[in-house]
Amino acid sequence: MTEQIIIAGFGGQGVMSMGQLLAYAGMLEGKNVSWLPSYGPEMRGGTANCNVIITDDMVASPIVTQASAVIALNKPSLDKFENAVIPGGMLFVNSSLIDRKSMRGDIEAFYIPANEIADELGSSKVANTVVLGAYLAKAENSVSPKSIIEALKKVLGPDKQDLIPLNKEALKRGAELIQK
Repeated sequence: MTEQIIIAGFGGQGVMSMGQLLAYAGMLEGKNVSWLPSYGPEMRGGTANCNVIITDDMVASPIVTQASAVIALNKPSLDKFENAVIPGGMLFVNSSLIDRKSMRGDIEAFYIPANEIADELGSSKVANTVVLGAYLAKAENSVSPKSIIEALKKVLGPDKQDLIPLNKEALKRGAELIQK
């Protein structure tokens, strides 16, 4: 089992924290992981992406060129990384900010109105978690939502534990979109 994931969006959308959550959750499950962040020069508001590998095997390189899944949180990210998805792979699109569909017929594409759902939940900051929930619902070989919640405790730190119930709900709402 190997999952190779590219997560991309603007700085400030939680791209890096999504990658960290997946990597920590993989470690909690005893898997081998890597997380490779890449920032544009502007940081917040600039481009950001990360490569995450979750596997039962050894990780030879942290660089993902052929992704089993791409999570695109904005249109420039979709434009840049759509072709990195392997045939039969998955593409998760934040349809709140991206107005086009995938141009590929050889992958599964999922359109998640993440910002609208996050706003319904009361915090635009969990839009990334909504998309993560959708990804977890489809990626059977990745990590469990339970492990993500455990990892969230570490990523958020002791000061922000009050945000865990909101993030649990965001994961659940994203998963429900896929399961319908």
